Amino acid sequence: MGKWSNIFCVTIMTILCIVCFPLNPLVLTGVLEVETYTPLTVIGFISWAFGMVLVMAPIIMFPRRGGVAKGKSYVSTTRLVDTGIYSVVRHPQYTGGIYSIFLATPLLYPHWLFGILGAVGVLTIYISCKWEDQRLIEKFGDEYVKYMQKVPGMNVFAGIIRLVAGKK
Repeated sequence: MGKWSNIFCVTIMTILCIVCFPLNPLVLTGVLEVETYTPLTVIGFISWAFGMVLVMAPIIMFPRRGGVAKGKSYVSTTRLVDTGIYSVVRHPQYTGGIYSIFLATPLLYPHWLFGILGAVGVLTIYISCKWEDQRLIEKFGDEYVKYMQKVPGMNVFAGIIRLVAGKK
């Protein structure tokens, strides 16, 4: 991925995350008026909570299992982590972003704008995951390629089914 495409992707993602954040600025400031529906609100908060668990997973797991040097950022891994949530999906933080922002927000505030922005957000995250896979292949080589063959990128349900079925 080139420098400009990386900057563009990060900029789009940042804007989308702000505009679609569950404590939504467009709704809270009255720019958009939406009706809420209790069942959707409950599902939205469950989606948000599940997503936040996934978002926090690397922050907890990488320093413990990824060989991160003391004082370094949690993303400074020296070992491939393929246990815990990483045995279910390769990109829990990106997946968590989808659940906690781009799925939760349209459920909490049913409005067509959040549906469209959510779809763009999911697509942007998907593309980011593909770029991240390429970066990690460069970093970890064949070990990561084998890991990619076993563990889905973002499909939590397929990852759980694979684990339950005993496919390692």
